[in-house]
Amino acid sequence: MEPRNFDGDADRPRSAGAKQTGRVLVIGPYLRVRAGGADAQSESHIQRNAEARLDEAAGLARAIDLVVADAIIAPINQIRPATYIGKGKVEEIAALAKSHDVELVVMDCALAPIQQRNLEKELQAKVLDRTGLILEIFGRRAKTKEGSLQVELAHLNYQRSRLVRSWTHLERQRGGFGFMGGPGETQIEADRRLIQERISKLESELKKVQATRRLHRAGRQRVPYRVVALVGYTNAGKSTLFNRLTRADVQAADMLFATLDPTLRALNLPHGGKAMLSDTVGFISNLPTQLVAAFRATLEEVLEADVILHVRDISHEDAEAQQSDVDAVLRQLGINPDDSGRIIEVWNKIDRYDSEQREELLNIAARRPEDHPAMLVSAVSGEGVDALLAAIEERLAAKRTTLDLSIDAADGAGISWLHRNAEVLAKELHDGRFDMTVRVDETKRDIVVSRFDAVPRVA
Repeated sequence: MEPRNFDGDADRPRSAGAKQTGRVLVIGPYLRVRAGGADAQSESHIQRNAEARLDEAAGLARAIDLVVADAIIAPINQIRPATYIGKGKVEEIAALAKSHDVELVVMDCALAPIQQRNLEKELQAKVLDRTGLILEIFGRRAKTKEGSLQVELAHLNYQRSRLVRSWTHLERQRGGFGFMGGPGETQIEADRRLIQERISKLESELKKVQATRRLHRAGRQRVPYRVVALVGYTNAGKSTLFNRLTRADVQAADMLFATLDPTLRALNLPHGGKAMLSDTVGFISNLPTQLVAAFRATLEEVLEADVILHVRDISHEDAEAQQSDVDAVLRQLGINPDDSGRIIEVWNKIDRYDSEQREELLNIAARRPEDHPAMLVSAVSGEGVDALLAAIEERLAAKRTTLDLSIDAADGAGISWLHRNAEVLAKELHDGRFDMTVRVDETKRDIVVSRFDAVPRVA
């Protein structure tokens, strides 16, 4: 459905008939940006296209099987404390909601609890803001116990802030006991206490998850497999690329947040080496802070990764803004998005370009600085994947040292140690000794050199 700009009078659509469950009206209450204003564009944020923002919001609604009856841009000059939007627009949206017979209105913004309550009273419909909608999607998509814990924690933190006195049951007193008991706690206080108790329990369980993940990472470091993590805006094609690189069968669909739970698979490198590839949850603009905090246990795979692939849907009209949003989340996690030694930018979906557009894209990539290259790929067709694998292998090798050594074949403990702590590239038996070529992290280089009299291989 094409988004419409709801600025002033607009043609009213005819009634959709009887109310149907799952029908939703999506509203984009976006602030007008003054040309040349200080908020027009900053170094950390690129102004997003209003139509693209609204289309994304409608896509979020469809991701949980809602039927979008209409999607409308409602530009505003300033945010109103009571209802976020002005009184006139509230009345127009109320009439539109009535004409469409919808029971749910999605506001593509972050609403304060009082704003949400007031809008529900004025619109006579359930109102969900962007944060609530994303939480609903995550609640549907979480498959593992870990994912469910993280979603529930984020949802409870969000719900705790929504406990404004908007329902009569929240005004009731819970009486004390005995003759000396006071009036007791109100129902809203009891609700807050129960939510806080549940939050504390979930945080304790997630700490156990983090401890388990640390053990798994320690095990991988002993093997020693390096970790490559995929990050990117939701629907950038990460899962399709993950399947292409690992020959796995992870769910990949043309929808927002198709993948939620993290996945790890072995990645075979061109010259026989191996790494672990991690597919993570997609990022999105205005990602709720509750989710960033709750999913930190999952995103620790990104924090610990040796190489990070920033997958971009280069064909998207808002590709630059999406890159800015992903960079912002990476900074929240303590990762420098400009770290060219660790991050490889992957321009995905080049199959959507014709030959002339693709040539132009190649020229743009060629003009980038040498230390910030862009790898052009199509996860669907496989174009560019071999070059990407070679780039991954090169980055991983750059952080490791290749050593030649000779070890007595009877030194079983030493040989076993090398297999556990180094990547054995070659191993040949000559006169009772193994001539070996190994690749090790810088942290273990001195140990191997001193214990096995190893020497660095000359390039």
